Amino acid sequence: MNNDTAIQAARFLLQIKAIKLNNENPFTWASGRKSPIYCDNRITLSYPEIRTFIRQQFVSIINEHFAEVDVIAGVATGGIAQGVLVAQDIGKPFIYVRPEEKKHGLTNKIEGVVKEGQTVLIIEDLISTGKSSLQVVDSLREVGCVVKGMVAIFTYGLDVSLNAFNEKNVPLFTITDYDTLIDTAKEETYIKDEDISSLNNWKMNPEKWSEERMNK
Repeated sequence: MNNDTAIQAARFLLQIKAIKLNNENPFTWASGRKSPIYCDNRITLSYPEIRTFIRQQFVSIINEHFAEVDVIAGVATGGIAQGVLVAQDIGKPFIYVRPEEKKHGLTNKIEGVVKEGQTVLIIEDLISTGKSSLQVVDSLREVGCVVKGMVAIFTYGLDVSLNAFNEKNVPLFTITDYDTLIDTAKEETYIKDEDISSLNNWKMNPEKWSEERMNK
């Protein structure tokens, strides 16, 4: 991860409120856990300058680390639009993959054309625990694809996700990350000095932080 690029990406995400920070009134994730941070990178698609910046960084990472891939795969739903932009830029076929089968119709997990033995690079918008992202890896491997790695806009950098990606042997590259975001938010006064400790504690132990907030 390029440090200057990571800082610029963090600035963009903070400017457009794609990432929100709130220690006093924490957000509730789909899992039910409380968190002082909420990330919605779909918002970036509404800003052409930022959308272009993200696409260019994805392509730069791909050219540096994944020179030869057959297919670009987006994770449904957050990685679909970004994946299409990247596939169009580098002239590769595109598919998208759901973490789970559809409940109707053809009940597909994979939408689009991909063949056994093809190499695939996955585009994701956000890495939290890594569970849903790695379900996509499993789906592609089940049909005989060779997953070269995954590229995402942002990662929380949680130990649970780092361990999960290592166990699945999936290289992960991101444009920016939690630590860069917090440093940038502090420097540009999006958060107060007294909030830093709580934000750091959340990253070290999200479960404990959440339990403490829910018991207040």
